[in-house]
Amino acid sequence: MSTAHQTFATTTRGLQRQSPALRLYEKAKRLGIWNPSDIDFSQDRADWLRLAPEEQDLIWRLTAMFQAGEEAVTLDLLPLIMAVAGEGRIEEEMFLTTFLFEEAKHTDFFDRFLREVTGAPAELSHYHTDNYRTLFYEALPAALQALRHDVSPGAQARASTTYNMIVEGVLAETGYHAYHAVLARNAIMPGQQEGVRLLKQDESRHIAYGIYLLSRLIATDETVWALVDETMNTLLVPALGVIGDAFASYAVMPFGLDESDFVDFAMTQFQKRYERLEKARGASLVELQRVTNEVIDADDA
Repeated sequence: MSTAHQTFATTTRGLQRQSPALRLYEKAKRLGIWNPSDIDFSQDRADWLRLAPEEQDLIWRLTAMFQAGEEAVTLDLLPLIMAVAGEGRIEEEMFLTTFLFEEAKHTDFFDRFLREVTGAPAELSHYHTDNYRTLFYEALPAALQALRHDVSPGAQARASTTYNMIVEGVLAETGYHAYHAVLARNAIMPGQQEGVRLLKQDESRHIAYGIYLLSRLIATDETVWALVDETMNTLLVPALGVIGDAFASYAVMPFGLDESDFVDFAMTQFQKRYERLEKARGASLVELQRVTNEVIDADDA
């Protein structure tokens, strides 16, 4: 198959400035340029030293799961970018370039927190339970790396569902909820709170694009919805298992956390994304673009 270019979008039609991807790209340029090295962790270190051993262990557990997750996506994301680029979707590829930069930045951020604030040992993978490994060691790389050989709508849908809807949309967002419960409610570690706030802002753009990508695939290929439905419901089981594993690790949960709070939160995130995607069945691309742009604008309010 020839790799020669026949034409270029920017010298024929120009960039589609009102496309959801370009709207998100503008937000990424405006909001995504923050430097983990600029975050002041001095108070965080002092707060860390005052925590009980069980409280320190829970923060290590939470951060070890985040850290490996961010590294996993950084390692595995490129095939999705290449699949979209191969279809000539320049606006979507431009936004996806920010994904890789931001996931690498998040890897940098958590590594700095672990080493400089907590003095964590190099080996933290014992916090990765079987449920966690099912998602991050197996399902995520398998779905994304499959795009090296299969760029069909179904393969793209499976990859985005695994990454954007489950890894980011359920587990990462539940992790942010846990950080808030541990740090903000107890008024500790302001540097980590600020970094997580910025990271969550980045991830919200990733999820918004994932919903748009999946909605586009569902609307244009009637076979895709079944794959999305199957993948979401199959991976929900180990995702909820990750939460259960964390709570099962402590006789008394540090910081007074309640398992039902986090399970309910995860299910709410899952359900609202599932319902959004289901509405794409039979929708027009014009309608999908309008709805997505309204969501992007609402997030700016």
